[in-house]
Amino acid sequence: MSLNEDQKKTVSQWIEDGLELSEIQSRLSSDLGISMTYMETRFLVDDLGLQLKDEEEEAPEETPEEAPVEEPAPESESSDDPEASPAGSGKVSVELDQIAHPGALVSGKVTFSDQKGASWTLDQFGRLGLQADEEGYKPSEEDLMEFQMELQVLLRKQGF
Repeated sequence: MSLNEDQKKTVSQWIEDGLELSEIQSRLSSDLGISMTYMETRFLVDDLGLQLKDEEEEAPEETPEEAPVEEPAPESESSDDPEASPAGSGKVSVELDQIAHPGALVSGKVTFSDQKGASWTLDQFGRLGLQADEEGYKPSEEDLMEFQMELQVLLRKQGF
């Protein structure tokens, strides 16, 4: 569904006012009579080139701590050599599982620039969970940002 210019301005104002996606979804329905799923609302915000205020400030800090996966799937490593790609080289690879983890909309694996891996999940509320294969491992902030960008590209290619 496409919005007219007035509706787009209204949604932009709601984002400026600091509303969250769920609140925007509710107001689209109540104020404008437009029924959208949470994901459709998320894509609408992306299509309009807008960014939620909470995401700008909190996403890099909260992403690794949200909704951890209890049982990570075994990872098939392509290389045991940690020198294959030095840390901080910007080589983050993201894979999508054929079958999502229970309770997840989609899930997969990520290998960070230091060749350490993790399992990731995205639930129906848009919450991203990350469970490192190695206990206590925390990827660099640069790797997390690159992971989020690569994941977004991968999910868009898959139609999410």
